[in-house]
Amino acid sequence: MDTQLIRDYITVFLKREPLKLVKRDLVIKTVPNKATVIIGPRRAGKTSLMWEIISTYDRSRTIYLDFEDIALIGVSATDVLRIITEIFTEISGKKANTVFLDEIQNLVNWQSLIRTLLDRGYTVFVTGSTSKLLSREIATQLRGRSISFLLLPFSFKEFLSAKNEYPPLVSSFTDIGLLKRHLSEYLDFGGYPEVVLGKQEREKLISEYRDMIFLKDFVEREKIKSIDVGRFIFSFVTQAFSSELSSRNVLNALKRVGIPFGRNTLYGYIEKLQDTMIFFFLERYSTKVKLRTTWPRKVYLADTGLAWRIANDRGRLVENAVFLELKRRQGLSPLSEIYSYKDTADHEIDFLIKEREKIVKLIQVTYASNRNDIKDREVNNLITASSELRCNDLSVITWDYEAIETVKGKKIKFIPLWKWLLNLN
Repeated sequence: MDTQLIRDYITVFLKREPLKLVKRDLVIKTVPNKATVIIGPRRAGKTSLMWEIISTYDRSRTIYLDFEDIALIGVSATDVLRIITEIFTEISGKKANTVFLDEIQNLVNWQSLIRTLLDRGYTVFVTGSTSKLLSREIATQLRGRSISFLLLPFSFKEFLSAKNEYPPLVSSFTDIGLLKRHLSEYLDFGGYPEVVLGKQEREKLISEYRDMIFLKDFVEREKIKSIDVGRFIFSFVTQAFSSELSSRNVLNALKRVGIPFGRNTLYGYIEKLQDTMIFFFLERYSTKVKLRTTWPRKVYLADTGLAWRIANDRGRLVENAVFLELKRRQGLSPLSEIYSYKDTADHEIDFLIKEREKIVKLIQVTYASNRNDIKDREVNNLITASSELRCNDLSVITWDYEAIETVKGKKIKFIPLWKWLLNLN
């Protein structure tokens, strides 16, 4: 360990001016004696969020260690403990009580370090690259000593904030027209911070993100032997976003291109895709737990921008955006669960929200601008499912239609997407 480099690193950190960042909506709440872990897909803004949190603490008693900085490359867990307890105190003049560990997967034996810091009374925050540090790895290694928070790319509200358009004006048709223009851009290019804040090369950035995630988080991390097979499955699942995906569909597609594949092998690949954290596989609701965990499942992307040049289906983009917002809101209500729903008569509901043992909300999503564009089947499915599931909170999220209607004795709220995303309904 080069102690002079370390001293210089800490000195720079203590003098560093707070960064001007887009404030994130994710609320991080610490729990005594547990490490706070921020997980999420690559480039979603985990390090920036960490700096936002750092600004709320006393800098003279806070240490931030970035294990991709040259000063910290090759240090051991024992070295880090010495940096925190000795070298930081020497430079700051105070004992650190809060520790931020960024890209911790680069540190050998990081698990023991975190447990040691917690045992000594430090408040600990951790982030790591999703290619090496995943939520289930944290859960396995720290065994109840951590609490995790999911950070996705910008929400629509954060997207508007990044463009200095929040809170939005909604007092005229012109205001709403401009807001929907922003929403169209958000659906097309997504919410990756670098893409939103940049003014050029957005398509190139998105393409590079997809390639980087495929190669680093899927092929390299999971040791995929055939890149061609891996790319085919990666692309096939990506193209299926906002749709129901069955193992039979994937196996048949592989067979058509001459790739023999077993069902169990495929499930292994799907699980590895999920580990990249850019794919979410939504279970279909059933009162029987065993049936919930079977396939088919609906697949969603961690950002609508990842669908760039893959599909120009606005309805699927809208549905994906609704799913991501439900995931964000799930973080505020940890007991809530999200499912899709289809009964034996094929009455399908896009999203079913369950809290504890009660189904509390049913949501349909459509890219419709007026009542005539909303299919009767979607409304009838809501009414049928409402009776079957004993749930009366019924919503249809639309592009441009807003109303409250009573259909067959059931009240249904029709809510424009922009209003629902911004919690203005």
